[in-house]
Amino acid sequence: MDLLCDAYGNASDDDQDQPKRQKLAPSSSNPPKPYLPPPIDHCSQLQTESSLPGRYISKRQRALLAVDPTVPDPPLVSPSVTLSGSILDNDIPPSILSLLRNKARSCQNLNLIPERLSVTLSGHTKAVNAIQWSPPYAHLLASAGMDHLVCIWNVWNRDQKKARVINFHNAAVKDVKWSQQGHSLLSCGYDCKSRLIDVEKGLETQVFSEDQIVGVVKFHPENSNLFLSGGSKGHIRLWDIRTGKVVHSFNRNLGPILDVEFTINGKQFISSSDVSGSNVSENSITVWDVSRQVPLSNQVYVEAYTCPCVRRHPFESTFVAQSNGNYIAIFATNPPFRLNKYKRYESHGVSGFPIKCNFSLDGKRLASGSSDGFIYLYDYQSSNVVKKIKTSDQACIDVVFHPVIPNAIASCSWDGSISIFE
Repeated sequence: MDLLCDAYGNASDDDQDQPKRQKLAPSSSNPPKPYLPPPIDHCSQLQTESSLPGRYISKRQRALLAVDPTVPDPPLVSPSVTLSGSILDNDIPPSILSLLRNKARSCQNLNLIPERLSVTLSGHTKAVNAIQWSPPYAHLLASAGMDHLVCIWNVWNRDQKKARVINFHNAAVKDVKWSQQGHSLLSCGYDCKSRLIDVEKGLETQVFSEDQIVGVVKFHPENSNLFLSGGSKGHIRLWDIRTGKVVHSFNRNLGPILDVEFTINGKQFISSSDVSGSNVSENSITVWDVSRQVPLSNQVYVEAYTCPCVRRHPFESTFVAQSNGNYIAIFATNPPFRLNKYKRYESHGVSGFPIKCNFSLDGKRLASGSSDGFIYLYDYQSSNVVKKIKTSDQACIDVVFHPVIPNAIASCSWDGSISIFE
């Protein structure tokens, strides 16, 4: 990601230009270099000789003639990737660029609430299952679609907002996650594979094959070389990118894995599985010990509802679970992982859709999608609805707060649309 590193490393427009270093004249004490004749262009010589009638050209010479030094090498881009725009921030409005490059300044008013639709992103032809902002390069947004595509969006670019169209998956894509460094992207889907992609070069660098549909992936918060994957057969695996192999497996006869989430220290993680085909609600939400590969509790949520999403609070020892009972439940991340029976986040609908929720930067807001096409913003402490934002006529599937700009929020819908509100 040299291009992105250079872009974010550039000084702002207000900075003073530094004086250029002057070239030093060669010292008179150094003797002059002897004259060297220009190099012989053997290709040109061979081409001249080959034009003579009756001239024999050897097999080695014919191979040399086939190489044209004037023709540049083709770009190192896979045919499965369409480079339709730039991933740089060169063509972003100055007001947005200033916020992106001055993170401390943009976080002063964390209590701001999105008020208006600012950007609409169109390109997916079917439902979008997941979206995520790039942590270090926050002008980029990734989306995973049922149309087999992963798209990289340069959200505020004034010319071309769709920067990359990645078509390595041959089936619907369920989830997408940026690496912590922002250099690569991890996606998974119905083709039973997780794929690691170099975003700048548009190359697939690794493929992690499984015996199940992979529905969710999650990078370890402390070690970006590790990630969890969960799939349709109830298997959860911890992969090491460096070796391309499974480090740990977590199998306890679970239903299809819907979501996974690490705790803050990364020593435990929470999984959510589908219990709709069972008469018992055990294993709906399970807390695991990563190193020992054992469940710490599988009776966290005893109500007979499937939870398509789990998210931990950014600071407090709590996590929430989106329930098909049309509410969000809240739990403690410390044993015995109790459900808070006195507080829940209601009013939105799930209705069997894989509706997701997410916390704001400071943890004071909780945003949820809804089957009625709205974003619901809740006050975390009181659980009251702060604002409703209309996104689409179809279900709003995922909603994510911007990692730098506190009043920016992105959402994706079942109709394939992606919206940015500020």
